[in-house]
Amino acid sequence: MAEGWSMPRDREAATTRLDALVREHRFTISVVFPVVGAVTLLASAELPLPSWAAFNPFFVLFGTLVMRLPLVAGVGPLLDRRATLALVALAAYSYAIELLGVRTGWPYGEFSYGVDLGPMLFGEVPLGLPVFFFPLVLNAYLLVLLLLGERAESTLPRLLATLATVILVDLVLDPGAVAIGFWEYEAAQFYGVPWSNYGGWLLSGTVAVVLFDLGFDRAGLRRRLAECEFMLDDLVSFVLLWGGINLFYANWVPVGLAALLGAGLVRTERFDFDLSETRLGRAVWR
Repeated sequence: MAEGWSMPRDREAATTRLDALVREHRFTISVVFPVVGAVTLLASAELPLPSWAAFNPFFVLFGTLVMRLPLVAGVGPLLDRRATLALVALAAYSYAIELLGVRTGWPYGEFSYGVDLGPMLFGEVPLGLPVFFFPLVLNAYLLVLLLLGERAESTLPRLLATLATVILVDLVLDPGAVAIGFWEYEAAQFYGVPWSNYGGWLLSGTVAVVLFDLGFDRAGLRRRLAECEFMLDDLVSFVLLWGGINLFYANWVPVGLAALLGAGLVRTERFDFDLSETRLGRAVWR
């Protein structure tokens, strides 16, 4: 064990330490990792790499977990019993609906995974599915809270705006994922993705948004958003990673939609990396 390192005494100490870790490595986590991830995924899709290197599932899962750290740090202190139950219910739902989709084609359309995204449940669904799915919805929810301000206190506008943002996120994600071979649909209508997929996301997104809304204390989320300038950095990573992949394949509509998400982050002042406050930045500015 490294000298001077010790286990946090309690949850508050763990929160403080994780917040400091994310702030210290903010640029690396939210810019370097997605850029490197985009390059390696494109290399896996386009170059004759050895089998152990192409779409290495452990590399994919590790990179995803690292990019999730800002969101985990921000939300972690709010995980009380109600929020945890909501996450457990959503995990069960996401596994069930994904398994149904793989086996029957409903509600997303007939599709199959082209690569292993880590260990597979029943050999059919990624065990890490919640790691991939939850943050997409929660990032959309947090972005809407910031963009709507006080109007987000009204239930219907908050939920509808979040659901629209979730669909926007998938309009960026799925075309890029299909382009690099993560999964493949039998019917290809929008950059290789059938419109039925977005109907499925409408269903799953509604369930997820409602569960997040019921499970998390909104005042607590607003407080953490104010305390953690990095809390939406996972969405920054998403824009860079999937916007970059779509740009490589000239998927212009998804690129434009990724730029729209980026504009939302700029408006909320979440695209605000101060390099002088990062380890890389201190080296650059000296």
